[in-house]
Amino acid sequence: MSDQHGTSMDESSLFSATVVCPAPICRRFWKAGNYDMGHSSKATTQSIDVKNHLCVHPMFLHSNATSHKWVFGAIAELIDNAVDEIQNGATFVVIDKISNPRDGNPALLIQDDGGGMDPEAIRHCMSFGFSAKKSNNSIGKYGNGFKTSSMRLGADVIVFSRHLNDRSPTQSIGLLSYTFLRQTGCSKIVVPVVDYEFSASTGKYGPIHLHGKKLFSLNLSMLLQWSPYSTEEELLSQFDDIGQRGTKIVIYNLWLNDEGDMELDFDSDPQDIRINRGSKIIQKGERVNPIYDQHIANLYLYSLRIYSSILYLRIPQCFRLILRGQIVEHHNIANDLKFWEVILYKPHMGGNVELFFHGKMVPVLTTIGFLKEAPHVNIHGFNVYHHNRLILVCCEVE
Repeated sequence: MSDQHGTSMDESSLFSATVVCPAPICRRFWKAGNYDMGHSSKATTQSIDVKNHLCVHPMFLHSNATSHKWVFGAIAELIDNAVDEIQNGATFVVIDKISNPRDGNPALLIQDDGGGMDPEAIRHCMSFGFSAKKSNNSIGKYGNGFKTSSMRLGADVIVFSRHLNDRSPTQSIGLLSYTFLRQTGCSKIVVPVVDYEFSASTGKYGPIHLHGKKLFSLNLSMLLQWSPYSTEEELLSQFDDIGQRGTKIVIYNLWLNDEGDMELDFDSDPQDIRINRGSKIIQKGERVNPIYDQHIANLYLYSLRIYSSILYLRIPQCFRLILRGQIVEHHNIANDLKFWEVILYKPHMGGNVELFFHGKMVPVLTTIGFLKEAPHVNIHGFNVYHHNRLILVCCEVE
């Protein structure tokens, strides 16, 4: 793999970096950012000069991920990437729990059948400061969402992507591993990537040696050591259900909450992914007003099925969001209102100044009304969508 700096790689130093000074990692996300700067060995910090690295310290992976206070916000960013692929022919995104074959622990799968990524695109995806999205209607345009969201959900992520180009199909595998970086004491981010290209003569995919066979072997060895898959055959078998094109993301070593429980709850509902509510979230039926407990304005906070049903204002009929094997039914929040009407809302900035864009005032068509459960449910505020994407729920306005 190469990065934007074109740095050279030293074979022996890379292998030494994979065996020295294992650093203990706290499994609780909000405490996992304590990075011992003195833990790296001299061999690691001085001799590793890898073509795979970025001039960013690994501790940035964690601090960057803290921009997501809410774990469902991180999942939503990965769903956004799949929705953006509708313009490239995507018809579905799958969100599911799978088992890590190396240790049996739960892992999070997010997979789409979009255009996939070629060798250059996957490197940009797993690096910092790149974005290949040109459309103004794309939800994610700044090239940082994949890193923040995946690292917020788990310590490690492996990406499989197959792409059809004008020359021949390619498939690439990339690994962004906080565990690897911590346990090897790396002072720079190392992202191993291997690529394969389809050969019409053999009818099979063969390795692409962009920077030589030795570099390919080194990247592959890191993938086999630190990913859930211990053989090349096992790695390549992950493409079996991708089809001609698409991307599969597997996030593993999922984070724990402050109570020591896994943040994502896969057990309470086999057709849903919940947030492990712990002792701080009121359980069903324990409130004075149980109607509120079961209202969508409360349920979305800890049910991914509910949250994803309202995540987009409109969703093309040709596209399906499939959560744990079941299609998520789209829900229009405006349908929850009674005595509703549509008004032309004119946004104002501070000082009662009307908001203008390119010299024109920007009015917003807004549906207002009362909840059908009112007055038994006292919930009010604006639900705000931007570029078709829900960004604020029940935002109170004074």
